Amino acid sequence: MVKAMTIIAAAMMLAASCTAKQGGANEAHAAEGKVAGSGKKVLVAYFSCTGTTEAAAKAVAEATGGKLYRIQPKQPYTAADLDWNDKASRSTAEMTNPAARPELADRDAKVEQYDVVFLGYPIWWDQCPRIIYSFMEAYTFEGKTVVPFATSGGSTIANSVSELKRLYGSGITWAEGRLLNSGADDARLWAAGCLK
Repeated sequence: MVKAMTIIAAAMMLAASCTAKQGGANEAHAAEGKVAGSGKKVLVAYFSCTGTTEAAAKAVAEATGGKLYRIQPKQPYTAADLDWNDKASRSTAEMTNPAARPELADRDAKVEQYDVVFLGYPIWWDQCPRIIYSFMEAYTFEGKTVVPFATSGGSTIANSVSELKRLYGSGITWAEGRLLNSGADDARLWAAGCLK
């Protein structure tokens, strides 16, 4: 009886050890942004002020095994900066100036290490925020696949994607963009399908 119990305990420890090793491998792939099975390294870069786009970005990263990177301005936006009803607010001033390029807080995205970049942002004035242009101009995207996604209270993603392609289309494979307003499950399903 004691011998049988020892064998069962040893088998359980071996099974637990194997499961832990498998989980560790999956965590390592997620940390480096590599999607198991596809062999592609994925970056999920996003800009979010209110947390809505951030929630979508986290769901995309979960589905793809991509590395999350938050695009941040050197000077954070305040609630007053985001008041679209105020014609003097920072966001309004940026969006009415096509040359505006808010300074980035850092340049640590290491875009060169990735094959696929999911690019997330809220829709502002039917476009992507100007900080997305700052991000696109800070790195080289040639030879990469860029997959735009956005959140919005009423606009589509179409105009923002058209403008991104017009400004930065050379040498980039642009996947079809998607508005992710329907929750995390929808975002995960869509994102996983983008890598098939």
